[in-house]
Amino acid sequence: MKFNPTLESIQSYEAGKPIELVVREYGIEKESIVKLASNENPFGCSPKVKAAVVSMIDAMALYPDDSMTKLKNSLANKYAIAPNEVVIGAGSDQVIEFAIHAKAHHGAKVLMNSVTFAMYEIYAKHVGAQIIRTASREHNLEEFYALYCEHKPAIIFLCTPNNPTGDAIDADAMVAFIEKIDVDTLVIVDGAYMEYARFKDPSKAIDPKTLIKRFSNVLFLGTFSKAYGLGGMRVGYGIAQAPIIHALYKIRPPFNITTLSLEAASVALEDEDFVQGCIADNFEQMKRYEAFAQAKQITLIESYTNFVTLALPERHNSGVLAQALLEQGMIVRNLSSYGLNAIRVTVGTSIQNDRFFQLIDPLV
Repeated sequence: MKFNPTLESIQSYEAGKPIELVVREYGIEKESIVKLASNENPFGCSPKVKAAVVSMIDAMALYPDDSMTKLKNSLANKYAIAPNEVVIGAGSDQVIEFAIHAKAHHGAKVLMNSVTFAMYEIYAKHVGAQIIRTASREHNLEEFYALYCEHKPAIIFLCTPNNPTGDAIDADAMVAFIEKIDVDTLVIVDGAYMEYARFKDPSKAIDPKTLIKRFSNVLFLGTFSKAYGLGGMRVGYGIAQAPIIHALYKIRPPFNITTLSLEAASVALEDEDFVQGCIADNFEQMKRYEAFAQAKQITLIESYTNFVTLALPERHNSGVLAQALLEQGMIVRNLSSYGLNAIRVTVGTSIQNDRFFQLIDPLV
């Protein structure tokens, strides 16, 4: 059978290994496995969210409210924007897909960082777009601008904080960069980890309202999968001026978010104390990783997220190290597919981190 030839150049996204697969492959008791590979909130979601979902169980028989009025209003209130400036997706990566299909086409160019979220490239290749990458590991806006001038891309992706490295762009520098971009180029600012960056350093904080009021060509992305602890519910969102949102809605399928997911996300926004407590604990625990890296002479890229990237010295191989940890029930992310001899580790609870250090210490 013949398939779309554009698929030949696409490498499938490599998700973090699920706990159940490790149980089957290595015969390790489920209770002994620690997953620090996918940047989930190790504390899960707010207890209020759990109670709300349980109360909505009987609604599973009915299609969800496709207007998503409650969640869009909640996000509009949070960011002081209008509900028609919000689109909801099954994870923010679905909004990425909407945007690429709405703006790019065969032969169009999409500009992104050399090391960044893999789905930008995958979705761009779906439509036959050409990928343009910077040379630097971290976002270098001078490089971005030079490549923009040379290639005039249809879309520019700025991931801040960046996945999988954890670095973040200064907000003022980003604004200055976007000011130089033509209004017909869509600039997508992926803020999946923005709650963490905002907590750690206000100079890295991107305010969606300020951004979209100033620029008609910007789409800001957020998600409930990270700080809000709802990775399994798959809810993300895009914020932009109404004409962009209107275009994305032409691609959005009906009922793309479940009833329970909509309720969970709406209630999660009501318990900001829970979220801020999780973020505070995250950065307190991150100090342990920083101390560990210093003691072992391993490079830790400064992180504004809920994960750390450990760039390994030549004497170690990230694939070998990740596999050795996996066989002992510790799931981390090997970044060799990104061209990095590094592992990415979600900052877990104190107990989970204890286990990580116990297992990795004799290996490095």
